[in-house]
Amino acid sequence: MKKGGFVYIMANDRPTLYTGVTSNLIGRVYQHKNNLVKGFTSKYNLHKLVYYEIFDTIEEAIIREKKIKDMNKIDKLEMIKKFNPIFEDLYNQILGNPE
Repeated sequence: MKKGGFVYIMANDRPTLYTGVTSNLIGRVYQHKNNLVKGFTSKYNLHKLVYYEIFDTIEEAIIREKKIKDMNKIDKLEMIKKFNPIFEDLYNQILGNPE
């Protein structure tokens, strides 16, 4: 995957949502999926990557992350549905293994 910055949203089936930012999307999602990151995502079993955006720089990604975090949950869910209508786990897609 391209370097720069990524904004991503992890979810469970409730759905509870977590918005994050990283320069290594594959590695960061792997950490969340395997509970290597202690905190909100491991506590609520947020193991599904349901949304992501790619930016040229990490600074741009941080600005976007703040805007998403300011959104209400209904608006976040609508944004996710436009990107990923069935809330599938996109991890295999970012690995290059669409299933």
